[in-house]
Amino acid sequence: MWYDVDYKRLGILILPTFLRKPILVSWVHVLLMPISNLHYTWKQKRLADWYKLNHTGQVCFLRKVLNDTLDVADRRIYIDEGNSFPRKYIYTRAENKPVFLGKMHIYQNSEYTNTGVDFIVFAPVDIINTRIHELNALITFYKLASKRYKIQPI
Repeated sequence: MWYDVDYKRLGILILPTFLRKPILVSWVHVLLMPISNLHYTWKQKRLADWYKLNHTGQVCFLRKVLNDTLDVADRRIYIDEGNSFPRKYIYTRAENKPVFLGKMHIYQNSEYTNTGVDFIVFAPVDIINTRIHELNALITFYKLASKRYKIQPI
């Protein structure tokens, strides 16, 4: 591609043939070293940007990014749908509705429909204890803006 430049070879090719002595070639290589290092840094940044652009907030891509970054060997991180339980409304006497609600379960406030989470990320305890900020940053970067999440230990 146009961005794959071998600066050592380019420096030798630009040098006139009668000046291509080992000492002068080495000197040209030393002069080109900062440009070569800058080019290498740019290529690494380019690859990282392509990786970010190729992965979206879809569940399959988000799981891949989390496992590629945080759990390369075992790939234990997975994503599941969030809990969305409907709230039970307790009627007043004036509304003339039945007072008996049946068997009720008590959930956390974040597990109800209107305040619940959209997805749950299940991660190993050691990753949660040591790299929780990196995990949060990756999820926040890739998720859609309107989605809410919760991290649960496996």
